[in-house]
Amino acid sequence: MLGKLFKKKEEIVQISMYAPVTGDLVVLEDVPDPVFSQKMMGDGIAIKPVEETVTSPVDGEVIQLFPTKHAIGIRAKNGAEILIHIGLDTVNLEGEGFSAFVQEGDSVKASDMLITFDSKVIAEKATSTLIPVIITNTDAMSEIIPFGKKESVTAGEDVILSVKKN
Repeated sequence: MLGKLFKKKEEIVQISMYAPVTGDLVVLEDVPDPVFSQKMMGDGIAIKPVEETVTSPVDGEVIQLFPTKHAIGIRAKNGAEILIHIGLDTVNLEGEGFSAFVQEGDSVKASDMLITFDSKVIAEKATSTLIPVIITNTDAMSEIIPFGKKESVTAGEDVILSVKKN
């Protein structure tokens, strides 16, 4: 009976990350921004969106929502810190075309709606509509593996990465 009280909590080591947006997968090396293509912020993948809703790729907690709503950070149950950056050079839009449905500290489940964006505004006023999805604490992870050979993905349905903690 006491064993149940003091039982060690099972640690989550590996997670599956779902596509946060519907679109076509793009390898980071093909993102036209050296911060992402050279993996300066971490490893991951990018998506060329065909829809305008960003959903949570994992169960976790919103750890950062940029005031301009162009990017959001989520900490997954295994500690992976995920940055979803909507478009390139979109910080310059100062929030134009973005609406957030969560705030810092919120718990989220995979496929919960996070942000909507106006792709026409981004295409017109930013460098690119590509959405990099980055594991910013790549060094704390032992494996970040692309999942399968899909070219296009559906938000909340298709797994894009498997992420394993050290």
